[in-house]
Amino acid sequence: MAKLDANSTLKRLRNHYRLVVMNEDTYEEVVKFKLSRLSVYIGLSTLFIVLVGLTISLIVFTPLKYYLPGVGYGNAKQIREYKMLKIRTDSMEKAMLYKERYYEDLKKVLQGNLPKLDTNKLDLPKLENTAD
Repeated sequence: MAKLDANSTLKRLRNHYRLVVMNEDTYEEVVKFKLSRLSVYIGLSTLFIVLVGLTISLIVFTPLKYYLPGVGYGNAKQIREYKMLKIRTDSMEKAMLYKERYYEDLKKVLQGNLPKLDTNKLDLPKLENTAD
């Protein structure tokens, strides 16, 4: 396998190319650019860095950060309110569960569907007093 020479790679990056935009109807050159691979890589990298920087600054310096879930922003008052709402919701769920159980048991009692209790007396051996 042929190794890529650093000089040949650098030469390929510096080779100049021409990009021509033409009018399809008249074949008139509208715009032409002199480009190299290196200038395209640098341009795209710069564009990427600028877009990332703008996005980060938009999130950090505007109120948009408060609408992003999981970022952890928000004022302390909202966080306290969320915690209190969660506690209240959990306690309401427990209360509803207890009431549902109570109503189910009450319904069983009113319908007469009580479970049969075992009322047989068990014959257990008596323990002898060994305290002498």
